[in-house]
Amino acid sequence: MAEKMNVESFNLDHTKVKAPYVRLVGITEGQNGDKIHKYDIRFKQPNQEHMEMDGLHSIEHLMAENIRNHMENVIDIGPMGCQTGFYLAVLNHDDYDEILNALEKTLHDVLQADEVPACNEVQCGWAANHSLEGAKVIAQEMLDRKDEWKDVFGEEA
Repeated sequence: MAEKMNVESFNLDHTKVKAPYVRLVGITEGQNGDKIHKYDIRFKQPNQEHMEMDGLHSIEHLMAENIRNHMENVIDIGPMGCQTGFYLAVLNHDDYDEILNALEKTLHDVLQADEVPACNEVQCGWAANHSLEGAKVIAQEMLDRKDEWKDVFGEEA
């Protein structure tokens, strides 16, 4: 067995998960009792598919802006370097079903969007690399499989 690593996802057997899914990665408690809940929102099957960068970049902007309209205490939502999903960090919030509900509403916001927020050279570090259409395809694919979000390891596990 491999040595346990410091990064939680490095200890996850990526050959055993079945995307799409939403899973609680862990809870970090601060010295004053505040808790950060970190979620793995996996859109694509690891090592088999990935999001194209321009669509991923745009859905990142859209989700980062819109998820805060559907729930409080969002610290951050950011893409995984492997381009298969996002991490969501939320402060003092442990209602898994509310996370799923906010994600669903946020993905519907993506489908309704007419433009990518902050898609300019002043507000974005790579403003030329966006695709609203690509973001909408990614959002629709995730919504089409909403009934699978709670099942991290597939039915055979």
